[in-house]
Amino acid sequence: MTIRRAVRAPGRVDAPAARPITSPAPVGRRRIAELTGSWRTALRIARRESRRARRRTALVLAMIALPVAALAFLAASYDMAELTPQERVDRQLGVADAELRWVADTPVRQDEWGDSWYTPEGEHSAAGTATAAQVTALLGPGSRATEVRTRVSLTLRGPHRNEDVDGRVLDLTDPLARGLVRFRAGRAPQQAGEVAVSPAALRRLDLRLGHAVAVADGSRAYTVVGVVEFPDDLGAVVALHPGAVPRAGSEPDSTWLADVPGTVDAALVSRLNDRGVVVVPRHPAGAAAESNRILSRSIGPSDPGDLSTLVLIAGLGLLEVVLLVGPAFAVGVRRRRRDLALVAVAGGDAAQLRRVVLADGVVLGVLGAAVGLLVGVGAAFAGRPLVEQYVFGARFGGYRCWPTALALLGGVAVLAGVLAALAPAWTAARQDVSAGLAGRRTPPVSRTRWLAIGLALVGGGAGLAAFGATRTSPAVILTGLILGELGLVCCTPTLIGGLARLGRVLPLAPRIALRDASRNRAAAAPAICAVMAAVASSVALGGYLASDGTRDARAYQPALPTGHVLVNPNESGRQATLAQVTAAAREQLGTGGVAPVYAVGCAPAGTGYCDVEPVLPPERACPFQPGDSLSEAHRRQARADPRCLIREADYYGGYVATEVDDGTALPLLTGADPAATAAATAVLRAGGVVVTDPRYLHDGLVTIRVSQADAGPDRPTATRDLAGYALPVAVGQSRLLLSTAAARQLGLSWSPAGWVIGTTTAPDEAQQKRFAADLRPYGTFSLSVEYGGAPRDVSPLLLLLGAAAGLITIGAAGIATALAAAEGRSELTTLAAVGAAPGVRRLLAICQAGVIAGLGSVLGIVAGLGTAAIVLFSVNRQYATDWPIPDPYPFLVPWPALGVLVLVPVVAMLGAGLFTRAQLPIERRLD
Repeated sequence: MTIRRAVRAPGRVDAPAARPITSPAPVGRRRIAELTGSWRTALRIARRESRRARRRTALVLAMIALPVAALAFLAASYDMAELTPQERVDRQLGVADAELRWVADTPVRQDEWGDSWYTPEGEHSAAGTATAAQVTALLGPGSRATEVRTRVSLTLRGPHRNEDVDGRVLDLTDPLARGLVRFRAGRAPQQAGEVAVSPAALRRLDLRLGHAVAVADGSRAYTVVGVVEFPDDLGAVVALHPGAVPRAGSEPDSTWLADVPGTVDAALVSRLNDRGVVVVPRHPAGAAAESNRILSRSIGPSDPGDLSTLVLIAGLGLLEVVLLVGPAFAVGVRRRRRDLALVAVAGGDAAQLRRVVLADGVVLGVLGAAVGLLVGVGAAFAGRPLVEQYVFGARFGGYRCWPTALALLGGVAVLAGVLAALAPAWTAARQDVSAGLAGRRTPPVSRTRWLAIGLALVGGGAGLAAFGATRTSPAVILTGLILGELGLVCCTPTLIGGLARLGRVLPLAPRIALRDASRNRAAAAPAICAVMAAVASSVALGGYLASDGTRDARAYQPALPTGHVLVNPNESGRQATLAQVTAAAREQLGTGGVAPVYAVGCAPAGTGYCDVEPVLPPERACPFQPGDSLSEAHRRQARADPRCLIREADYYGGYVATEVDDGTALPLLTGADPAATAAATAVLRAGGVVVTDPRYLHDGLVTIRVSQADAGPDRPTATRDLAGYALPVAVGQSRLLLSTAAARQLGLSWSPAGWVIGTTTAPDEAQQKRFAADLRPYGTFSLSVEYGGAPRDVSPLLLLLGAAAGLITIGAAGIATALAAAEGRSELTTLAAVGAAPGVRRLLAICQAGVIAGLGSVLGIVAGLGTAAIVLFSVNRQYATDWPIPDPYPFLVPWPALGVLVLVPVVAMLGAGLFTRAQLPIERRLD
């Protein structure tokens, strides 16, 4: 067929329809049209395939949508919990026009919303107590004000035990204060003996309207007349009438709600600031809208290091999702190999074949993102009351869903789908067309370059993680771990092929399982790698936590003998007597061993704080101080000097606690035996001193230095040698015990500081609460209980890490086993035809799950232990160059986590056998 060009005669004008048919379109436009049409066709094929393979589509959607739904739930909940400035002001003011806080006796300057303030003069003192008349006088005629006092601690008697609740003093009969609460039932308290309680306090105290509730010390009782809810605190709160709690001096938590005739403008705010009053005004609606519009939120922390760490952790999670979803796409490509071959026969090139498979990832990623976002946001809206009550403890603002974060989550979900389909797409583009049309398998080709790349990534990742550990950079460590895991991902197909060749000597079922894993490496390798990544992360983190916990336990030094209790009063001027404390200890703690503890001070009493410490002899003191900046030569010299080694006595940073004692409190504070106690008591009664660190004793003397702490840089110091005694064995921190005579010689005074109680076993929480309740009539006290060991136990956390990795292992093994069963249905039919027993299918499923879970767990445990060893070794090498040299991290195996992970493959195999039908499929072929 010959195409002739049209020749235009001179002077003739052609119509637009007469355009030559051979005139080509611009190259760029034609290329865009081709790409658009190719992608449109690929997306149509992907949509049709998602409808045909519904079970596989549902599986992929679930794996993509679940993390998206969880993150969308958190994003929407966080967005609703973060109040806008206008919402915060509305909650803070109720129906009032402004909130006033009298904070200083000098002029102040504040921001627009009253959140922060400062005094231009610098130093200031707190303002005194204000009255309603003073506040209204500042605001001008026609204004009203009501006072709100918060942070009033109350301990009320409950049905089983005393309950600590927060009290708020406000007049709920005043409309200004009534706008701060939501009434659920009853009325507002109208007199001092009436209260309104929150629903949480109503439940904890088992109250009803009209019931009476008493204070724990029995001094007064209240009648419950209303149930109210404070939106900013959904916990146990009690609203008290102003007459119930008399004012006592200056109260920094006291505020005033004001109603003014006009608006709270800048002139009024400036005038109030000049009087030391901070104002929270109600802004006009337009200003509030503009402020809300420019309000920005940060997705992560502002620290770039923390942000990079969060990004890398998110990258690890994305890699885990990609590895879990990858087998489903790989199996889908194998089941569609004839369709893809037909596309190739029809003229499709390798790029178009890749585009067809990648379109599956795009379609399923978009569907998974849509489902996850809808489920997450819907769950956040539906579960909002529960989250408000039990998580945040406060009511949220408006219904919002943080569109920016949701768009980012949707994009990540689509990216996960595309990445999961990337390797199967590359494999589909390289398949043999004739083998695909005939339905034959293409034997897998294991290329040595992938093994070399994988080994290089493993080595480089390990080195990078070690470098990051020496620099204490979590971002660098995580980057090294990601590179190492990617290297193991590249090495896994070669490892599967090697194991398949070794499986020739195995029985039938495990041999078929290894052969199928080798043939379907595109599906088996990602599942194994997903298990490996989860197990490796769990084991590495567990190893570090176990090492850190053991290091802390080994370095821990108790402050008191095990089981002993130190009681310190929190209020000056109110002191219980020794008899009262002893009676409470005998009643609640089962012991009468109580001794008073006296703290030293400058003489005369109340003139300041004096620093009293023993002085090491020059020949025993380290010539370098821990805070000194030492050169490398001096650091080597310090590490070689035995005087500079860290001792148990230096656990508290070299601090020596100084008390005045006559030998009564000495055995309870130090745990000394009777012989040492008798010798020390004799020295104290003779006017000497006792130390628990023998280094301070020289020639029977202890050198003591006294300096006044608040006397400036040139503070006077006095040094004196006193007769002393060093306890041979002592428990607890380093102490200096002065006799009363020694304190007088040093020019010191002493005052009661608390009591030490000797018990055989540490009291539990209930005993401590009962003991504190018995002492409450005499004031408030803090209790310090010595449990005799490091307070942190990492075993539950290790078990939690193992359980999390175990769930991922079981899920990956189940997914891979189900996909392998779907892929090998024809082979099962062949087994049934040749007379295989029905239990072969179940045994084959057990072996397939064992290959996935077992191999992934073994690789993960080896990788995790190696990672932990690299990190700990690098950290110890870094610490070895410091001075003082800290206790090194020991290398420990996290046995609780490993115990869980060893049982997980067995559980996965048993689950595969339990949920697999034993009957082999039988198909009839019609010719």
